[in-house]
Amino acid sequence: MTTLVYLIPVALFLGALGLSGFLWALRSGQYEDLDGAAERILIEPDQRDGEGRQSN
Repeated sequence: MTTLVYLIPVALFLGALGLSGFLWALRSGQYEDLDGAAERILIEPDQRDGEGRQSN
């Protein structure tokens, strides 16, 4: 029973830490362009300019 005294606060702390990390990722725009990285792999290397963007 005394183990619960330690495990419950640790579990609540880790849950709050995970939630705050997720909220930080939402606010900082980590989920803004989900398709960009998936499509970037399909662009041929010779179609890119020096900065990695697709040239027309």
